[in-house]
Amino acid sequence: MKLAGIPRAPRFPRMARVKQRFAGPTLPDVRAAVRDALTSIALPVRAGQSVALAVGSRGIVNIDAVVRATVDDLKARAARPFIFPAMGSHGGGTADGQRSVLEHYGITEAAMGCPIRATMEVVQIGTALGLPVWLDAHAAEADWIGVINRVKPHTGFTGTVESGLFKMMTIGMGKHRGAVQAHRANIRHGYEPMIVALGREMLARARIAFGLGIVENGYDETALVRAFLPTELEAGERELLRQAKAWMAKLPFDPIDLLIVDEMGKDVSGSGMDTNILGRHATFFEPPYTSP
Repeated sequence: MKLAGIPRAPRFPRMARVKQRFAGPTLPDVRAAVRDALTSIALPVRAGQSVALAVGSRGIVNIDAVVRATVDDLKARAARPFIFPAMGSHGGGTADGQRSVLEHYGITEAAMGCPIRATMEVVQIGTALGLPVWLDAHAAEADWIGVINRVKPHTGFTGTVESGLFKMMTIGMGKHRGAVQAHRANIRHGYEPMIVALGREMLARARIAFGLGIVENGYDETALVRAFLPTELEAGERELLRQAKAWMAKLPFDPIDLLIVDEMGKDVSGSGMDTNILGRHATFFEPPYTSP
């Protein structure tokens, strides 16, 4: 059958490999960097006290080493650390599913040297923007809470606080109930105002001992680890986000006619791909990128 009216495709263009070099250091010893970060601040944790460590579901490089080093530091202080999944509704929204997500990243009781306490139960500890602030029930019973997360640009909005410690306090530590509420509330309040308001309430009401922020370079390698006391956490996260944006990988050309992405997944981003690099927002209420 002969097709008429269809233009002939031009000859396929010649292809060439391009190699990029991205900015940003690589930590030679991640565990030592965690120890140095924790010893650089005056932790309020005392001997015999329990510390709930919030660990999320994203594919953070060296997260097992970061968490284990944190556990070891706390145990050296004669504290009693345990890990709880701080991942909102991920893992199928079940305690066993969230424990399985942690196991996928090498975070098990045997590997970490401490208990993992998983539950979907939450308690209300405060109110912000007229919304209840929810906290994992096990974490609420602990003497202290340590928040561990990577700080990076969010793929759904742009601001000065995006994906990191505040978002984990607002959504991750609130489990399924907190995640559902937050994702609805952002339509009315906006992502950043909602995350900041609920995160500030969490800092004011919960016994947060420290936040441990991780920044990766353009090669997805651990570049920086910083620890913050609650009073320093918001300003510290904003600074880490500025650094993360400076070290973020970028496409070598702008504009681009065709982009083929080899891999995608929730371990990379909630959108499947990093929209900051691709230049395409996954949300309809954010202004479009001007570049790339």
